[in-house]
Amino acid sequence: MEKKELWINLREEDLTSETKTLISSLPSDEPYLGLNLCKYQGTWYYYNFLQGILNVQRGLQPQDTDIIIASFPKSGTLWIKALTVTLFQRSENPSSGDDHPLLSNNPHDLVPILEMHLVFSTHMPFHTLQEALKYSPCKVVYICRDAKDCMVSRWRFICRCLNKEEDRNILESMFESFCSGVALFGPFWDHILSYWKASLENPKHVLFMKYDDMKTDPHAQLKKLAEFLGCPISEKEEKNGCVDEILEMCSLSKLRSLEVNMTGESVNGIDNKNHFRKGIVGDWKNYLTPEMGNKMDMIMEEKLKDSGLKF
Repeated sequence: MEKKELWINLREEDLTSETKTLISSLPSDEPYLGLNLCKYQGTWYYYNFLQGILNVQRGLQPQDTDIIIASFPKSGTLWIKALTVTLFQRSENPSSGDDHPLLSNNPHDLVPILEMHLVFSTHMPFHTLQEALKYSPCKVVYICRDAKDCMVSRWRFICRCLNKEEDRNILESMFESFCSGVALFGPFWDHILSYWKASLENPKHVLFMKYDDMKTDPHAQLKKLAEFLGCPISEKEEKNGCVDEILEMCSLSKLRSLEVNMTGESVNGIDNKNHFRKGIVGDWKNYLTPEMGNKMDMIMEEKLKDSGLKF
């Protein structure tokens, strides 16, 4: 399959000789996109992502006030980035203002990716970051999504980036890879469990959020996020419509309609327009067969058993 420019930041010539030696000793696989994966510390990465992971593990020194937004790809990352930026900047940049940063910047540009830029967003599982964060009081916000919706969203995203129609062959290949756990940043269940357990052990520093809950009760979830981040929404702000304004500014329909998100590329080299889709809970039913859905549900039920985490 043609790789095109989907992974514009992934250049194998950037690998150090040390990383190449490490990769040669790791389990490897070639999944649905024709790009090699290797398994490092229990998680599957593209080779150049592994280089970024190693750089982070060796050099990450988070500031006490840093916020790390974490997620498995296509789990609501863009939305939680937009909400976090808007919450933090609401005194300097009110949601109703004409010069709000989101009006001229894609959320991914405002919160770039840790393993690419050493800033403060990541798709790495928590255990990969754990050593670097051991003595830091910085906060981690994790957002997760139902496995079926997550996988379908990623499939649609990949098809758009490759300028393809909805390719069922890619979907079926992704489905098998997802279910086996051999997927970028996977296994999916290990990823979410790493943050779930961290949130139970250290709730003041790790917040575990569900995309479905944010869609069902966005007001309560936004206030929960603000409280965790240390910038709670006051009664006065709430009475003055602050919550509604933030949710409107960060809504997918609003962000999708902005000129900046209909043109240009984000920092990872992907067209801004490709980051936006429906954002609907349960949309997987339009693409997966009932049998595929049941298989994924059974896998997740088994993997999450006795964890206390349910979807």
